[in-house]
Amino acid sequence: MFARSTTVVAHPDSIDAGIRHVQNEVMPMLADLPGCVGLSMLVDRQSRRCIVTSSWQSESDMRATEAQLHAVRTRAAEALGGRPQVDEWEIAALHRNHRSQHGACVRSTWFRVDPPKLDRAVDVFKLASLPELEALEGFCSASLMIDRESGIAVSSVTYDSFSAMERTRSAAGTIREAGTAEAGADVLEVCEFDLTLAHLHVPELV
Repeated sequence: MFARSTTVVAHPDSIDAGIRHVQNEVMPMLADLPGCVGLSMLVDRQSRRCIVTSSWQSESDMRATEAQLHAVRTRAAEALGGRPQVDEWEIAALHRNHRSQHGACVRSTWFRVDPPKLDRAVDVFKLASLPELEALEGFCSASLMIDRESGIAVSSVTYDSFSAMERTRSAAGTIREAGTAEAGADVLEVCEFDLTLAHLHVPELV
């Protein structure tokens, strides 16, 4: 499974219009493309960062859509009032306790590891970090996406509510520190988002 994420630092007055555009225009179009298994959108209104991620059954499916989706991505970024940054990922792990509901939030962590050690980092996430994350209050699901060439990876943990995510910050930080130390990874950034759209149908990958 693979994913393409488009990140836009939106104009504050354009965020709601951009969400509507992605929901009403982008999502139905993606649903008709071969190999697409859904879309999600994360929004942090404080930093104005919006991340739209589409998921694909294979790398070839994802790449086959690049030219077709270039104009779509540009229009979505214009609706949000910013410029798009595009990243492509391999979905290395996904575990879903239950599907998210309205009000769900996501804590995402970007980190870097030496590319030859990336498979070990994936194993640490699956075997060590994930069971501890699942025990946290309000845990909904978790995923890990990787870029094998650069060694950059991003883990995303979804919680049922902002209050649950807020109350888990300390415990999640402890899990993160232990996992990255064991994997030999450097944390680049930790951010929290509203899960504005969640229409992913990626199967269990653990």
